[in-house]
Amino acid sequence: MEFPIYLDHAATTPTHPAVVEAMLPYFTDCYGNPATLYSVGAMAQDAVESARERVAAALNAFPEEILFTSGGTESDNAAIRGIALAHSDRGRHLLTTPIEHHAVLEPMETLARCGFSVELLPVDSEGRVDPDDVARRIRPDTILVSVMHANNEIGTVQPIAEIGTLCRERGVLFHTDAVQTAGKLPIDVRALQVDLLSLTAHKFYGPKGVGALYIRRGVRWTRFQDGGGQERGRRGGTLNVPGIVGMGAAIELALQDREAECQRLRALRDYLIQRLMDAIPDVHLCGSREHRLPHNVHVCVDGVEGEPLLLALDAAGICVSAGSACSSGSTEPSHVLRAIGVPRDRARGALRMTLGRSTTQEALDYTVDTLAAVVRDLRRLGGVQPVVSSASL
Repeated sequence: MEFPIYLDHAATTPTHPAVVEAMLPYFTDCYGNPATLYSVGAMAQDAVESARERVAAALNAFPEEILFTSGGTESDNAAIRGIALAHSDRGRHLLTTPIEHHAVLEPMETLARCGFSVELLPVDSEGRVDPDDVARRIRPDTILVSVMHANNEIGTVQPIAEIGTLCRERGVLFHTDAVQTAGKLPIDVRALQVDLLSLTAHKFYGPKGVGALYIRRGVRWTRFQDGGGQERGRRGGTLNVPGIVGMGAAIELALQDREAECQRLRALRDYLIQRLMDAIPDVHLCGSREHRLPHNVHVCVDGVEGEPLLLALDAAGICVSAGSACSSGSTEPSHVLRAIGVPRDRARGALRMTLGRSTTQEALDYTVDTLAAVVRDLRRLGGVQPVVSSASL
């Protein structure tokens, strides 16, 4: 068994060696700026367009519908702000959910301060959106609905195709943050009926600092980042050629064995859930059992705090998360857990374990055995009683 045992693949993944190999020439030999006309620049531009074709093929999109960005956060911001600014003449009503990533919620809050009306769709106790709620809340002045494909904390997968269909029927644009699903679930932008979709490479064994935004052909959109005329005038700034090449290589590799790898991860995920339930009293699975990412296990452990758990596991060579990596410095319980009705005290014992290519059953057994011992020690030292909610009575 190799250490560390890395169980935080929803936060980031190690860059695949084949992806690194594909990137290396574009740091040294093919270093040209793709906006230039001479041969070194033309080679870089060819590499960018080849990567664009790979990303487009993975989504069943046209290459010209792919806009390269610096990552998921920029893609989300560009989608939401770009649609809001381009369509404010016909409406200012925006719909999203309370469990979105902050890269969606914060631009929405900014737009609300600028006079837009932002409405949050309800989610059930598993974090699922009911498409009927979307239909009921669409108004004549609704210009955008944004619902993430799968939640980054609790792993719940949303009924995106159903929501996309009703948005298309109502003439409302639809954006989904697919940062957690790329390389794990099938993504066909035509079948899902999405108008905009966000990706980032480092979630599927690509490099950090590069992402993409799918914008359906014909959608009116205002660019988010001004500057030069790069990306067909849609995003100013010199392109990250090595990163873009890496993203193209990573998404192609992810698709080659996606079905087999996801089947393996589902089996390990279910094994881990059962072992946790058997080994540790008062452990509660968060999110949906049925509609769940293949690699996500999110639990709340009664009677303990998340931070001491993380530190003790790290000392034992195990890397896990208390929730979103982007809010790990926060002392407040997760906004996602609050939205699905998890009691505040219970939410403080949240633990997210996300599996990946390096995960083995042996590593999961070691993790559960270590966690069970840590929980026993913390409960004994803390003297904290398990949380009892009305839902469990």
